[in-house]
Amino acid sequence: MNPMNYVVVSSIGAVIMGSLALFVRMKAAKKPTNVKKIILPPFFMSTGALMYVVPEFRLTPMEIGEAVIVGMLFSILLIKTSNFEIRDNDIYLKRSKAFIFILVGLLVVRLILKGILSSTIDIGQLSGMFFLLAFSMIVPWRVAMYRSYMKLYRELHNIKMV
Repeated sequence: MNPMNYVVVSSIGAVIMGSLALFVRMKAAKKPTNVKKIILPPFFMSTGALMYVVPEFRLTPMEIGEAVIVGMLFSILLIKTSNFEIRDNDIYLKRSKAFIFILVGLLVVRLILKGILSSTIDIGQLSGMFFLLAFSMIVPWRVAMYRSYMKLYRELHNIKMV
């Protein structure tokens, strides 16, 4: 398969995954959340790191640094738009219109970067970089969500921190 076809196919996959993420997020806002719903996604995603067993996906230290830094910077946007509220004696994720635009914006930036970088970086390494970027974005976001959730949980259940 032509390397450009890989870029197109993986870009279509990214659009589908982004749409799925929006759908899941909107649905999740209708139900109370809990610690499991916050911390399990990064654990499930971590299995994707097995891609690095295959030499084509391995990254240089510079590529690792770039992916991690960009991912952590992008996570700031997600952290700022993910808030919880207490409703009906439960904790819910607040709906945010900004979150939708940020998620779509991040997807567009990803597609543009992939299009630009695919001409200079091998498709396997590029896939490894985008996985690491996504993981580096999700972990800080979920850690921040966990901390925010626990703060409300303690408030809801009158638990004092020593």
